[in-house]
Amino acid sequence: MKPSPHPYSGPERPAPGLPARPGRRGFLGGLLATAAVAAAGPAHAAARPAPAPAPPTAPRATRPLLLGTYTSEAGGGAGIGTAAYDTATGAITPGSVITGVDNPSYLALHPSGSTVYAVAEQDAGAVTAVALAPDGTYEVLGSRPTGGSGTTHLSVHPSGRWLLSANYGSGSVAVHPVAEDGALGERTDLVTHSSPPPGPGQGGPHAHQIVTAPDGGHVLAVDLGTDTVYTYALDESAGTLTEVSRAALTPGAGPRHLAFHPDGRFAYLACELDNTLVVCAYDPATGALTPGPGQPTGTGSGTSYPSQPVVTGDGAYVYLANRGPNSLTRYAVEDDGATLRLLDTVPVGGDWPRQLALSPDSSLLFAANQRSSTVTVFGIGPDGSLTAVGDPFPAPVAVCVLPLP
Repeated sequence: MKPSPHPYSGPERPAPGLPARPGRRGFLGGLLATAAVAAAGPAHAAARPAPAPAPPTAPRATRPLLLGTYTSEAGGGAGIGTAAYDTATGAITPGSVITGVDNPSYLALHPSGSTVYAVAEQDAGAVTAVALAPDGTYEVLGSRPTGGSGTTHLSVHPSGRWLLSANYGSGSVAVHPVAEDGALGERTDLVTHSSPPPGPGQGGPHAHQIVTAPDGGHVLAVDLGTDTVYTYALDESAGTLTEVSRAALTPGAGPRHLAFHPDGRFAYLACELDNTLVVCAYDPATGALTPGPGQPTGTGSGTSYPSQPVVTGDGAYVYLANRGPNSLTRYAVEDDGATLRLLDTVPVGGDWPRQLALSPDSSLLFAANQRSSTVTVFGIGPDGSLTAVGDPFPAPVAVCVLPLP
């Protein structure tokens, strides 16, 4: 099926609102526990020397992995999927499901690591908080409406006190306060992108991402429909947004997601409609984002629908997911972040890579492949090269993967 000009891959039949279902259920304890097995053999003759003990084997480390999906879509999941991944091999072990969370198509972790937040991508957009306990259990803390529709992205302010969300359907961004226990309060602000006019064929604003810049002083909202990135100042006392700058992209570019270089002076913006990755200069003092010329995705002349860039922790490489050709593009970062050099592309090993994530040490890359309902894993070499590891991991309508530190 040919994708629409700006594919909105939310549920086919959105559910009306997100109910809060508090409860405590098993989380990842079973995945992260290891069992010691002792084997006893027959007794040996006294004259026979005992074998030398084998050197101890260091246990392989595993870490939790959370998976976002659509619960209202045929073949979708039942909530937030849980798993564990081997930090050395990338092998994924399945776990249970965090239920009571509808259409959690994007996930974000609180800086404390104690709470995860999920969007409800449906007509009545909402955000949900889930507490993650050290003993491996979880508790759904409840949800709050965002005031918009098709909530598609969220992030936590570095202070840990504010949750920011983007509503694709209504083209708006919202702010919610975060309590000490990670629960969400009533919305403190909602800003709708009413100008500039939508790009060619866009029909309206479509806020697709909202993130805080590395300086911590500015919040950036990427709007696919208006071909604009809006910069806001967040009042950390009132939880309100004040626009301070706008960055205009080429009409019809369709900006979707950006990722900052670690030094905070450049950002890399995926434009899904004109098949480009744009290097943007960023001024921490003013919050101004200045887009440069679009970089090719290395996927040929067909529509690549790039979805998301990620940057390695050392700032040396950028990876871009391309949904059309189902590939990953690798770029070398040069000139202290100002330039990208396209190196190569590799098959993603799945269909329609909606989202990418790096392990905390940037040794592994995970791709959530929506249409094949799989997560594929790649090892990252010293030269930034990608090598597929293991078999694709089955995950119902995989649209988000979040490796926990």
